[in-house]
Amino acid sequence: MMQDVPEGIMTKCPECKKIMYTKELKKSLMVCPTCEYHFPMNSRDRIESLIDEGTFVEFDAEMVSENPLNFPGYLEKLEQDRLKTGLNEAVVTGIGKIDGFEAVIAVMDSNFRMGSMGSVVGEKITRAIERAMERKVPFIIFTASGGARMQEGVLSLMQMAKTSAALKAFSNSGGLIISVMTHPTTGGVSASFASLGDYNFAEPGALIGFAGRRIIEQTIREELPEDFQTAEFLLKRGQLDKVIKRSELKETLRTVLDIHQFKID
Repeated sequence: MMQDVPEGIMTKCPECKKIMYTKELKKSLMVCPTCEYHFPMNSRDRIESLIDEGTFVEFDAEMVSENPLNFPGYLEKLEQDRLKTGLNEAVVTGIGKIDGFEAVIAVMDSNFRMGSMGSVVGEKITRAIERAMERKVPFIIFTASGGARMQEGVLSLMQMAKTSAALKAFSNSGGLIISVMTHPTTGGVSASFASLGDYNFAEPGALIGFAGRRIIEQTIREELPEDFQTAEFLLKRGQLDKVIKRSELKETLRTVLDIHQFKID
């Protein structure tokens, strides 16, 4: 009986309802072996699955958010997420190699405040882009976010412009930008740096959009397609370059980096 199994040993797929060992699910990169549903992946596991062992050097790990608007309970919620995830913020940035090709990487983590973008998230991403420009290496970002962080108000919204300006400067300098949108990529993140890659990829089934489905339907007074705001929907309409299975992602990134000849001996 399931109630006799210790918590965390088994995982149920929300798509096909298959119950599997969590250990086996992790071996398959958090992809259901039956229906290929892509479970959310935390930042540490993502980096481990992509970056050559022993090559990752993290940036700005010590940066933490403050409470500029004195929003009630905000600092307490941040502390809870730090304890729960082992992270200081909703994005991990650093530099490493993918099959020998060096790149700066930023990985958002939806387990920390739903991957919401506050001042520290925007600052860490901006610094990562600037370091990629200094080192003349590509910049790869994995997005997973509920959007701007309401507890920081307009300071959070300002990160959209700051990160976008940094990417523009990086692009003007000849830098390569690869964006991989994962589930979910919404709000101010989808409307800024997530969509500004030279290559815009996504994982299967990822929710990608700005406003929520219900709000849009109420505004336009029309029923939207069943697959609206999915990665597959966006691909059909030219807003993505490719939808890539997680098992094929590292090889795809390696191919793109090889094409652009960013090999580090």
